[in-house]
Amino acid sequence: MHIPDGYLSPTTFITMYLIMIPIWLYAGYWVQKNLRSRQVPYLALAAAFSFVIMMFNVPVIGGSSGHAVGSALVAIVLGPWAAVVTTSVALLIQCLVFGDGGITTFGANCFNMGVVIPCVGYLIYKLIAWKSPIASTRRIAAAALGGYFGLGIAAGVAGVELGMQSIIEHPNVYMQYGLNVTVPTMLIEHFVFFCWVELIVTGLAFAYIAKNSPDIIFNYKSEIEKYSKPETGQGAVPT
Repeated sequence: MHIPDGYLSPTTFITMYLIMIPIWLYAGYWVQKNLRSRQVPYLALAAAFSFVIMMFNVPVIGGSSGHAVGSALVAIVLGPWAAVVTTSVALLIQCLVFGDGGITTFGANCFNMGVVIPCVGYLIYKLIAWKSPIASTRRIAAAALGGYFGLGIAAGVAGVELGMQSIIEHPNVYMQYGLNVTVPTMLIEHFVFFCWVELIVTGLAFAYIAKNSPDIIFNYKSEIEKYSKPETGQGAVPT
């Protein structure tokens, strides 16, 4: 899903940078203010995890590339804003050191993998998990499905960014394929294969964390307090 230099027009990549700058600023502020001291080491581990898992990418003809990302897992465990930070750091290192993704397209790549995946993945996780116990099968499945659909939808967004170049630029000297090619290609390639890798990795990792260190999971304590409070009013059992 890394978009290289030369695939997006200046109009597109400058717009994506302008979108990402306030997101980066707020994400940094949120992490500094909200992460507990015990969670800070996990922030570094999350960035390393995203970096490693994204290195195994496969070219997608008619799109960019396909691979797992891991940012949905980070969003579920540490919070979506933390996932913005860790994924952006991983992408920056890949861009500058390994040439994986471009400098001009860094903002777009961070938006796709560091904003869309965490937000979609975390929302799906919350909707499915609801009030289930932290290590329950339902919550593990919720995390896995969050990873699956987060990655797939982000791939579709990347496909739109690529395919829009034929509409934005005349003549188009950036991406030779239009929306009719880039969007289906990115969606099919990811939903059929790469999203399953994301599902398995996210589900297994969340299951391990939920079993061994549930107290580090984002909003875990507040959920415990919220769902364990006895109901008041008619029919409530006095304590």
